[in-house]
Amino acid sequence: MTARESARERGERNGRARPVAGVDTRTRIQEVALELFTQQGYEKTSLREIADRLGVTKAALYYHFKSKEEIVSSTVEDFLTDIDELVAWATEQPRTTETRHELLRRYSDLVDRRFPAMRFFQQNPTGTHKTQLGEEFKERMQAMHGLLYDDGPPAQRIRALLAIVGMHMGTVIFENDDYGTPEELKQATLDVAFELVDRA
Repeated sequence: MTARESARERGERNGRARPVAGVDTRTRIQEVALELFTQQGYEKTSLREIADRLGVTKAALYYHFKSKEEIVSSTVEDFLTDIDELVAWATEQPRTTETRHELLRRYSDLVDRRFPAMRFFQQNPTGTHKTQLGEEFKERMQAMHGLLYDDGPPAQRIRALLAIVGMHMGTVIFENDDYGTPEELKQATLDVAFELVDRA
């Protein structure tokens, strides 16, 4: 089950998010909070609303997070950790077409799993700015970018960059369109990314 599907299936029942088997409380809080931030706006969403959507008390929410800033910061930090692990793996591999393709596949899976976070960052950047982690995310993207091309003219670097950006944008832009199933869109995005890095 993809992150996108789990978010849709969670939905709302009587104004509260349904529990999801296998998802810990901290992750549920992050996902539900990001959904509300995206729907209502970061500034307009309160911790009380997040607790109500989850079906827990505000005190129970406070056990995990003391503020909205903590929720967003923790989400960014989790994403950064995932990217660090991926970059560390790719750095140890030979710089081949196969490695670049596998790096993109793994990053595609990561973006899919972190779909609520990607949607929030794209549509509601105010909260991201408040975390002061935007620069760190940029650094991770630069590290990944550097693994997707060999030295060459600017056009090669731009193609490698577009391969990454395409995954981010496609996740959000085509979320509710009828161009295909999530799996078909994911594969189409990967195919385009492969073409871009192969030319780079």
